[in-house]
Amino acid sequence: MKPTEYALKLEHVTKRFGSKVVANKDVDLDLRYGEVLAILGENGSGKTTLMNMISGIYRPDEGEIYIKGEPAVINSPKDAFSYGVGMVHQHFKLIDVFTAAENIVLGIDTEKYSIKEAMRRIKEISDKYGFDVDPGKKIYNMSVSEKQKVEIIKVLYRGADILILDEPTAVLTPQETEKLFNVIRLMRQDGKSIMIITHKLHEVMAISDRVAVLRKGEHIATVDTAAVTESELTDMMVGQKVCLDIGRSEPKNTSDRLIVKGLNLKNADGVTVLDDIEFTAKSGEILGIAGVAGSGQRELLETIAGLRVPNTGEITYIDPANSNAVDLRKKTPMQIRDLGVRLSFVPEDRLGMGLVGNMDIIDNMMLRTYKGGKSMFLDRQPSKTLAERIIKSLEVVTPSANTPVRRLSGGNVQKVLVGREISSAPSVLMAAYPVRGLDINSSYTIYNLLNEQKENGVAVIFVGEDLDVLLELCDRIMVICGGAVTGIVDARTATKEGVGLLMTTRKQGAV
Repeated sequence: MKPTEYALKLEHVTKRFGSKVVANKDVDLDLRYGEVLAILGENGSGKTTLMNMISGIYRPDEGEIYIKGEPAVINSPKDAFSYGVGMVHQHFKLIDVFTAAENIVLGIDTEKYSIKEAMRRIKEISDKYGFDVDPGKKIYNMSVSEKQKVEIIKVLYRGADILILDEPTAVLTPQETEKLFNVIRLMRQDGKSIMIITHKLHEVMAISDRVAVLRKGEHIATVDTAAVTESELTDMMVGQKVCLDIGRSEPKNTSDRLIVKGLNLKNADGVTVLDDIEFTAKSGEILGIAGVAGSGQRELLETIAGLRVPNTGEITYIDPANSNAVDLRKKTPMQIRDLGVRLSFVPEDRLGMGLVGNMDIIDNMMLRTYKGGKSMFLDRQPSKTLAERIIKSLEVVTPSANTPVRRLSGGNVQKVLVGREISSAPSVLMAAYPVRGLDINSSYTIYNLLNEQKENGVAVIFVGEDLDVLLELCDRIMVICGGAVTGIVDARTATKEGVGLLMTTRKQGAV
């Protein structure tokens, strides 16, 4: 093999965990110089494991990794950097109390440390690729997109010319995503080789030169992006035809179900995290909530659910049985339930707030119903029946309903949680990032479930991070920025660019 043929090449790479789990099996994959290669696959297809082997977190049990034509032995991330390989993880590896420059140089072996020289090199990299980063700024004062830029500069500073980007647009606005893509294009022009993992097919089509598809740990194919469609890529990932139509129906017989007025909340440090929030969720409608991560989405839903006590404001539930108004402000979750309020909450934090990791699936079903028992003994049979029904209908990958939830993958944990909350027959269903970590097939299953709830007259509040999905699934979208509502738009007529602009402005007002 010629040294200049590929920047990176994998031959017959296999990775096992224990005697039964084969995460990657006999994978052949190559990355060319100066290209963007997208890596696609369902949950459990082996994408992360494969990238972790390239970046030095895992070692392959079989096979070879070649970098620039030479065999590479990568036992650690430090080894990976020595070969010019750097990975930007979805969850940033930054120290909040350090500056950007301090994070960038942290861990580099140098006999003499010069912050002045580091600043010069950081500025040189920033100017070259169009980064707008203040190297002296503390991480805790940065936006999500700024932190991501610091992570990319960090791997470039260490000399990486093979970059792995894991879900880099997950929490970015459309405008920030396009800026990132411009940076990626500049790096490609500079001869950098880039691997990008993303579940967003429209982004794959927009930024990649080729697409490698993994399924159940095996490499299915690598194709030229220009020669395939989104539908064809989905079929390759799943192994069968998949309908990518969410199929939004028109709202019918809508009525006010949850009314929030003047809601204000300060955190433990006295910082305002919800600023005069007002909106109404209606039965038979899906109200989407859009915003950059950390804009108050989590605090809003937790306040409505009774997990936080607002400083001021009103939260009113309208009972569909008798139209009575029920004041939920300053009520605990148990008090809300005892009032007969049919409110379900799928939280962002799956384990801890949603499910108990050390308990099995059956017992996690019982958390919703145990107080309804008529004796001191618990009857597990109804919960077992429910658990088995959810496992079957949502295709939860698990040995049995008696499996502890902590042993399930993140996507399967999410399926259990969503299934349990929907099974409680709510009249208001709040879901925070319910498809986060799910593959395309499972995501569309959840979208269909939410649509079914809507058609059954449930008021659905959906917090999402994919604007394309929000625009296609929801009837209205409420946009928040810095804890304040910046607009409420009709999802049928709104544009991604318009919603993205509202996500970065602090001016109050409905559109």
